[in-house]
Amino acid sequence: MTFSLGGRRLAACVALVLGLACSGFAQAQGKVLKFIPEADLRSLDPIWTTAYITRNHGYMVYDVLFATDAAFKIQPQMVDKWEVSKDGLTYTFTLRDGLKFHDGAAVRSADCIASIERWGKRDVFGQKLAEMTDAWTAVNDKTFSLKLKKPFPYVLDALGKPSSNVPFIMPERVAKTDAFTQITDPTGSGPFKMVKDQWVPGSKVVYLKNTDYVPRKEPPSWGAGGKVVKVDRVEWIYIPDSATAAAAINAGEVDWWQQLPPDLIPVLAKNKDVKVEDMHPLGTQGILRINHLQPPFTDVRARHAMQWLVNQRDFMTAAIGDPSMWKVCGSFLICDEPMAFNDGADMLNQDIPNEQRAAKAKELLKEAGYKGEPVVLLDPANYPAFHAANLVFSEALKKAGVNVQLDTMDWSTLVTRRTKKDPVAQGGWSIFFTSNGGLEGSNPAFNISTSAGCDKAWWGWPCDPKLEDLRSEWALATTLEARRKIAQQIQVAATEDVIYIPWGVWKTPSAMRASLKNMLKVPDSIVFWNVEKD
Repeated sequence: MTFSLGGRRLAACVALVLGLACSGFAQAQGKVLKFIPEADLRSLDPIWTTAYITRNHGYMVYDVLFATDAAFKIQPQMVDKWEVSKDGLTYTFTLRDGLKFHDGAAVRSADCIASIERWGKRDVFGQKLAEMTDAWTAVNDKTFSLKLKKPFPYVLDALGKPSSNVPFIMPERVAKTDAFTQITDPTGSGPFKMVKDQWVPGSKVVYLKNTDYVPRKEPPSWGAGGKVVKVDRVEWIYIPDSATAAAAINAGEVDWWQQLPPDLIPVLAKNKDVKVEDMHPLGTQGILRINHLQPPFTDVRARHAMQWLVNQRDFMTAAIGDPSMWKVCGSFLICDEPMAFNDGADMLNQDIPNEQRAAKAKELLKEAGYKGEPVVLLDPANYPAFHAANLVFSEALKKAGVNVQLDTMDWSTLVTRRTKKDPVAQGGWSIFFTSNGGLEGSNPAFNISTSAGCDKAWWGWPCDPKLEDLRSEWALATTLEARRKIAQQIQVAATEDVIYIPWGVWKTPSAMRASLKNMLKVPDSIVFWNVEKD
């Protein structure tokens, strides 16, 4: 990697990549914020996929009934007021004034009901709420009610879920789309409008300030409070090459780079006009996800073999580098949070020689009847941390005698490929690397990766009724002590069945021009309200 380009040539290359040949273009549009996202936006449906890039798109164009603030409290967002009956079975919600979709139509109760019902078919917390639901009813256009079969104390927690899948509110005509079919209409009622005819997959997404949006009056706090937009236009410019992205932000041709590789932090820190900050205060948890439907991983012993091959220090050194940026963590619920336990994760936390790890994995694979069938790793080459982890893991697999097939692709292709249940020989998969945000990873109701509901589970489709029962018990527990006790049982059950394999926790720094200020640090998400550009 080099930055030896001369000044004129560098500016020309950056301008070519960003399509900035006309210097007066940005000024003609008012204040424009140019942003390099973590991945290419391919899907517009934050219910169909759990991809964070699509969730971040959702926060641009949609709004929510409730939201989580920086004190971890659920606050009203689109809702003005609500009531709960004395028996805890009926919730009545009234929308606040001034809510309109981007097409000018008023937000109605029917829109909210259809959106929540669609979300409840895909999201694990939404599925729990749906199980408890007797009926949603529109009282009038601004008031609607939820009737429960039995008391469920976490209704508002479900409706205020901050990360994938988020219960975004869509127009009824869009929300009536089958939950397993992607929507293509980005009409929402949120603080920005997507300019769909300027969307170029693999290159650019354009959002304009929604001048009809009426923010709440409270100060912004994570996803809650007033979403006041202070720029006129936001452009997401996808630049997969990190050297080009670094050159762009150093030259001032972009304002914000969401996820820079740690090795470039010292380079950018030398520029007085660039600041580097960790925008995710609770950290990021690495996840190695195994396909429970495909051999050899239909046998739990083969899945245990994979646990032995995960040397977190090797993974973190390759993927993140600087030891001050990461730590080992064998907990399914992210370390340093109240629900974190390490029970059963000794092979992840301890310094066990790699030769010993490979020998133990070979032994377990032999017991599982492994006969050399291909094990396909989905490798997103444009996602540096996951790509590095794939390379480390593929070598560990080879040392354990595994027939490894490393399928290289971009992240957006992986997001689609991982939905396939087909056999490996027919385009299926065995393993992929991903991550949880700290807020999502700290809570088994929020953490979709801990789901083990068979066909209803997240990609990989683990099937463990015991674990699902524990997750239900956790959601119904009413004290921190009771929740912690159940969280420890979840840790044990998830480790025994190998729902996924944690491979470390790290900081995720962003780079931004000094001209940006008042950016909100929201766990797991990137938001663009409240940001000012000088």
